[in-house]
Amino acid sequence: MMKKKWSVGIFVFNDVEVLDFAGPFEVFSVTEYSDQDMDTPESNPFLVKLVSETGELIHACNGLKVQPDYSFDNAPHFDILVIPGGIGAREKEIYNEKVIQWISQRMGNVELMLSVCTGALLLAKAGLLNGKMATTHWASCDRLENEFPAVTVKRNVKFVDEGNIVTSGGISAGINMSFHVVKRLLGSEVARTTAKIMEYDITIE
Repeated sequence: MMKKKWSVGIFVFNDVEVLDFAGPFEVFSVTEYSDQDMDTPESNPFLVKLVSETGELIHACNGLKVQPDYSFDNAPHFDILVIPGGIGAREKEIYNEKVIQWISQRMGNVELMLSVCTGALLLAKAGLLNGKMATTHWASCDRLENEFPAVTVKRNVKFVDEGNIVTSGGISAGINMSFHVVKRLLGSEVARTTAKIMEYDITIE
């Protein structure tokens, strides 16, 4: 029996926080179906790709150079879309109408929309968090609450699952959120195995 596969797109941009996108990238990339479920060796449920507005090289926080796989214009369908944060999100991309429109449009055909850190500000700007609970980096909770009063901000949590939208706290919290998504889609055993592979200290019930 063929096992389901999910295409995962991670949005990157200049001054994106590195672990915001690299954490989820790692979790989804190393996840494998358990041995008894595998049709082929090392069967990975997730195909992870990076997408930026132009597809050109971007410079993440602290100078890391990253080459996206796609631009907005040629990006394929994604089942899961990850919107990370960082200085670039809260100071530039939130005011980039093309980015906000792209996120809004993509919401219509993804299974899950995920945000890490201040990526929640971009989801809020796109109107996707209205009437929902959400979280973000602790230092931006006030901004999310003040600028988007239709959003119920949850503090001191790693992530908030609102069904087809999951938001997470700052930086490393995106890893916790990604494990939550793996558990939700594939079960606790697969999530625990992935954590063991990564040597990541997390309790998965």
